[in-house]
Amino acid sequence: MSPRGQQAARAVSQPTQPPVRRPTVQDVAREAGVSPSTVSRALHTRGYASPAVRARVRAAAERIGYVTDHNARNLRSRTSTSIGVLISDLRNPFYADLAAGIEEELRAAEYQMVLVNDNGDPAEEMQAVETLLAMRVPGVIVTPVTAKCPQVLQNNGVHVVCADRELGRSGSDLVLSDNKSGACELTEHLIALGHTRIGLLIDETKWSTGAGRLAGFRAAHADNDLVVDENLIAFTSFDAEAARRTTRKLLSGHEVTAIISANNVLAQGALAEVQDRRLKIPRQLSLAAYDDVPWMSLVQPALTTVDQGTVEMGRSCARLLIARIRGELPSRRRLVKVPARLIVRGSTGPAPR
Repeated sequence: MSPRGQQAARAVSQPTQPPVRRPTVQDVAREAGVSPSTVSRALHTRGYASPAVRARVRAAAERIGYVTDHNARNLRSRTSTSIGVLISDLRNPFYADLAAGIEEELRAAEYQMVLVNDNGDPAEEMQAVETLLAMRVPGVIVTPVTAKCPQVLQNNGVHVVCADRELGRSGSDLVLSDNKSGACELTEHLIALGHTRIGLLIDETKWSTGAGRLAGFRAAHADNDLVVDENLIAFTSFDAEAARRTTRKLLSGHEVTAIISANNVLAQGALAEVQDRRLKIPRQLSLAAYDDVPWMSLVQPALTTVDQGTVEMGRSCARLLIARIRGELPSRRRLVKVPARLIVRGSTGPAPR
């Protein structure tokens, strides 16, 4: 037999390794010197066990490498501890912060987050809905793209919390930024600096998000006896390059001394166009934005913004959903508004004479 054939024969004749047996609750119980039921109570927050017993059981579980089998646990209890989180764009820092706040609260309550990114696409959103329904999740937190999404989930017995925006009247619980108040405060900040020709760069008003920010912009003008020049409300797409082109058109066709971008994506495009024109901020043009994200404090001058409290918004979504799942709330829907906070930085200054 050739050397290659001998190697093949030796490889075939080697015995296969038996599968590694995962440690069980019974193994932890023997290691800790307690009953299996005590192990179950000690490893989960929903049963009573003294702090000393919890510490002993968890130490034993760690020593032998025990990991809770959530699937088996869900099958036994006929419930799931997985919560669906359906968001529009993980590349956007807003959605990443929202998910971080949600996960923090879910983990503390011993739920697992199933995160799905639908890219803001209605078809992908409905595919995600089908996936989450197949997983039998008891609840979903969603930044809806269509009103159909929360409605289908609710029709299938799933508790829903809509985050950041409301579409239609689905009857689901809501956690929103106080968009009108935040936009009003930001606009009033510019008016107090002497600006009366303020452009607003905005991508949509069909969602409560954009509608609230536009309403706040208008309210600040009305409160200061100023008439809004409708030509300075510039609609664009939710895309930085589109926002850049719209800013170019706004600056070329109208006299403006300040521009507010309705979100962080539009602010990128507006800033790029202003920099390309070599306009001095804020001496020649003040620039401000709704939705504070990290890059806004890193550019020079740093941008004046409205902080939505996005991480806290995520925490509020998770707390509300958990309370709903546990039956701790009355049947009527809940609306939670997260306060917005104005952050004044170097990009806004007195209106040029």
